[in-house]
Amino acid sequence: MSRYKALFPATLSGLAFSLLSSAAFADAVTGPVQKQEVNAAAIGMFVVFVVLTLGITYWAAKRTRSAAQFYAAGGGITGFQNGLAIAGDYMSAASFLGISGLVYKSGYDGLIYSVGFLVGWPIVMFLIAEPLRNLGKFTFADVASFRFRQMPIRVLASCGTLVVVAFYLIAQMVGAGKLIQILFGLDYWMAVVIVGALMIIYVTFGGMVATTWVQIIKACLLLAGATFMALMVLAHFGFSLEALFAKSVEAHPKHQAIMAPGQLVTNPIGAVSLGLALMFGTAGLPHILMRFFTVADAQAARKSVFYATGFIGYFYILTFIIGFGAIALVSTNPEFLNAGLLAKGKNAIEAIRGGDNMAAIHLSAAVGGQVFLGFISAVAFATILAVVSGLTLSGASAVSHDLYATVFKGGKANEQDEIRVSKMATVVLGIIAVFLGIAFEKSNVAFMVGLAFAIAASCNFPVLLMSLKWRGMTTRGAVIGGFLGLLSAVLGVVLSPAVWEVVMGHPKGSAPFPYSNPALFSMTIAFVGIWLFSKLDNSERARIDRAGFDQQFVRAETGIGATGASAH
Repeated sequence: MSRYKALFPATLSGLAFSLLSSAAFADAVTGPVQKQEVNAAAIGMFVVFVVLTLGITYWAAKRTRSAAQFYAAGGGITGFQNGLAIAGDYMSAASFLGISGLVYKSGYDGLIYSVGFLVGWPIVMFLIAEPLRNLGKFTFADVASFRFRQMPIRVLASCGTLVVVAFYLIAQMVGAGKLIQILFGLDYWMAVVIVGALMIIYVTFGGMVATTWVQIIKACLLLAGATFMALMVLAHFGFSLEALFAKSVEAHPKHQAIMAPGQLVTNPIGAVSLGLALMFGTAGLPHILMRFFTVADAQAARKSVFYATGFIGYFYILTFIIGFGAIALVSTNPEFLNAGLLAKGKNAIEAIRGGDNMAAIHLSAAVGGQVFLGFISAVAFATILAVVSGLTLSGASAVSHDLYATVFKGGKANEQDEIRVSKMATVVLGIIAVFLGIAFEKSNVAFMVGLAFAIAASCNFPVLLMSLKWRGMTTRGAVIGGFLGLLSAVLGVVLSPAVWEVVMGHPKGSAPFPYSNPALFSMTIAFVGIWLFSKLDNSERARIDRAGFDQQFVRAETGIGATGASAH
C-alpha cells in the first residue's frame, strides 16, 4: 500500500494542472470553440472538494487491508451513516440535474421520474433489505446463488451487474462532462476524461470506506445546497407556489400545457413500462444492494432504508421546485441564454446553455450569484463522483468476487489477489465509462438512468425476488429466465427510439421497438422464463435447489448464521 500513497501528491498536482491549463490545450489541438467565461469561485470549490476527497481516500487506503474492508467497509458503518450514504449514492446526476432538467423542459410530467425513483424504496425495505443482509457477504450474487449452483448464477449476476453499471455510468459521465465543460471552458471529452480519472483513483485506493464517506459528505452538501436554492426560488415569489407556477406557465412556450400530464410520456404502455422500471429497478441496482453489506446486521440495514427514504423523498420535492424555478427565472433572463442558439430559432427553454441538464446549475447563479453557482457546481460534481465511485466498485466486485474468486478460482482465491483483480477491473470500467460518456453526450441523464433501471428490473430483481420467495425456483430456471430478461431489456433499449434514432443516428420513426423503455415486456419475459423453466426442470440438481429453500428461508428471516448478525 505504501507505493500507492506516493501517488497522491503527484495525482493532486496533475489534476490541478489539468483543470487550469487544459482549456488552452484544447484550443491548440482542436481550434477555438465557444466557451463560457471561467468561474473562479467554481474552480476554487472544485479544487477544495477534490483535495478533501483525495484526503479521505488517502486515509481510507491505510485502513483497507482485507477484502471485507475493501468491498463492505468491514461492516462498520452505522444505520444512519449508511442511510446518508445510500441517499448520496441514489441522489445522482439523474436526480439533481436530470429530473430538474425534465421539469424545466416538460413541466409536471418531469415528476414521473422522481415519483418512480422514490416508490421503489418501500419494496427494498420490506422485501429485500433484511434478507439481503442476512444471506449475503459482499454482492447480491451471494444471495441469488445461496441455494443454487454457484458458477452459472454468479455469471448471470455479474453480467446483469456490469450491464446496469455501464448504462448508469453513461448518465453520470454525461452530467459531469457537461458541467465541467461549461464551468471550466474545457472540451466535453476532456471533462469526461478528468471525471473518469478521479473515479478510478477513489475506488482503486480507498475501496468502500472512501466511497462511503465521499457519499455521506456529498449527501449533506447536496441537501443543504438544494434546500437553499429552493428557498431562494420561493422567496422570490413570496413563498407562493401559485405565483411560481403562474410565472412558469407564462414563461414556458407550451404555457398551460406544462401543468398537465402528457408532455413527456404520451403513450399509456410507455408510461406503465417506465413506472415498472423505476419502481422495481431500485431493488435490482447492484451498487445500492451492495451498501447493505456495510452495516453490522439486518436491523441496521432496515434503519438504513428508513433514513435513506426520508432524505431522498425530501430531495425530490426540492427538484420539483428547482425545475419550475428554472423555467421562471432562467428562461426569462437573457444573461443565462446562448444568443447564437436563439438566433437559429430556438425558444428560450431549448436555448439554455449546456442543454436542459444544466437548468439547476444556471438557476443557482440566478438566485445566489457566482459564489453560489460555484458551490452548487462543486456539489453537482461531488454528486457525480460519489455515484460513479459506488457504481464502479459494484462492477469491479462483480468481476473480482463473483467471477474471479468464485467462478474461476472455485472460492479458493487469495484475498490480496482478489483485491488486485478488483482494482484492475476498476481501471477498465473507468475507461469504458469515459468512452460511453462521450458517445451519449446529447442524452438526458435522467432518461439514461431510467434505461439502467429497466435492465436491473428485468434481470437482477426477478432472480433475486424469486430466489428469496419461491421454493420451486431452480438453477436452470434462474439462469435461463434471468438471461432472457437481460437480453430482451438490452435489445429493447438498443432498438428503442432513444438509442436507435438519437444516439445511432437512424431516421426518425425507424426504431424497430416503438417504446422508449422496455421494462413491461422484458420483466414479463424474465418472470415467465424463471417460472416455466423451473417447472420443467426435473433434474437431480433441481431437487437439491428446492430442498435448500427451508434453510435459506430461516436464515433470511431470522439472521441465524448470518455474518455479524445475531439470532433473534
